[in-house]
Amino acid sequence: MVTQFVLRTDKKDSTGRCPVHLVVYFDGARLKCATGEKCKQTDWNADRQKFRASYPLAEEANMLLGRLAADVLVWWRTVRATGEVPTLASLRAALRPVEVLPVVQEELSVTAELLAFRELQRSRGITLYTLKHYLVTANWLRDFEAWASVRLLVSTYDVAMHDRFLAYLRTVRKLAPNTLYTAGKDLRRLFRYLREERGQALLVEPKQLRVAWVETEKLYLRAEDLERLRVAMLTVALEKVRDIFLFCCYTGLRYSDVLQLHGGNLEPLPDGSGRVIRLIQTKTRTPVSIYLSSAASALLDKYAEPERTGPGARLLPVLANAVMNRYLKRIGRLAGFTRLVEITEMRDNQMVKQALPAWRLLTMHAARHSFAVQSLLRGMPVAVLQRVMGHSSITTTMTYAKVIEDFQHQAMRAAWDGMPAASSAAASGLVCSAVPGAA
Repeated sequence: MVTQFVLRTDKKDSTGRCPVHLVVYFDGARLKCATGEKCKQTDWNADRQKFRASYPLAEEANMLLGRLAADVLVWWRTVRATGEVPTLASLRAALRPVEVLPVVQEELSVTAELLAFRELQRSRGITLYTLKHYLVTANWLRDFEAWASVRLLVSTYDVAMHDRFLAYLRTVRKLAPNTLYTAGKDLRRLFRYLREERGQALLVEPKQLRVAWVETEKLYLRAEDLERLRVAMLTVALEKVRDIFLFCCYTGLRYSDVLQLHGGNLEPLPDGSGRVIRLIQTKTRTPVSIYLSSAASALLDKYAEPERTGPGARLLPVLANAVMNRYLKRIGRLAGFTRLVEITEMRDNQMVKQALPAWRLLTMHAARHSFAVQSLLRGMPVAVLQRVMGHSSITTTMTYAKVIEDFQHQAMRAAWDGMPAASSAAASGLVCSAVPGAA
């Protein structure tokens, strides 16, 4: 096998330069390919088959020719050892091996990863309620990046950056403490997933992204409030909203559950003494069974219209949640919910207190709080209330017992004035009066 370098003077370009070709002779055959180098005839030494010193960077160019000759020799030995047929394609591959570029790890954006994690959670059957949280948190992350002129990357996200993000939500966006808790919870779940399921190296421990939950005042309606609500003179549209709210006060249902309440959820008791609602809670997917008191049952009967009959028909004319809450404030004002409720919140690291009339705080979820408080005041055991409300932990149910100052007053009256606990509650008007069919 012989290797030669020749200058192709027959292929001169417009500047007078000619290409340098490599020619390989073996076993009576010849293979020829370009080296990629060009020079003028005066810069080429045909006898020595190399560039003259007059050629710019001649030393480097001649080193290239030497390397090519060595590569041809390695190629020839490999071909001969394997018994392959020498081809021009294999020769060119040996002279110009494909350059393997280093794999550049793409920087992972926290926002993009959170959205991808959200889609993963969707495929795993997470409820829409939780999926909305991830989307809101992703929007906050984008807004923070634009505001702070930074890019949040998984590889560089640390406790200091997390604190900057929370400070932005607290001071610039003026978000409530428990809204920050939700953002921290979403990020904690994301980073735990990236570490445990994706094997991603992190600068931060997921548990360090925890944000403290702040106990907030839970508005619940007292007996006098519920009675004012029940007898209030309202328009037909407001009356429907009032009745649905009272139904939730009597059953503890969330808005998401009363919205989808249908005939298939309604079952008679075996002894014919009443009816129960059996359903799977939308938020927690917990099965619950709720006895319908005579007052709650009467409200269902009130709206048992022909178009809402059948196992799949909706039982109550529930409007959109935002509309219900807006109407409830009007209803509360008309019902005279003027008693003041103290609201506290943190602003610029200072606790700010203000007194608001109860009607301004009235929402559909206040019905669930009212049910829990009234059930405890009527003597329902906390363990039973936990099952009715579908709480996974009794600790959640106990938060209602903590806010019932009236319950404490009832116990003290029984202890110090000698009045039985049940009668003292009735005498003080703490227990709501649910009148069947009156709503």
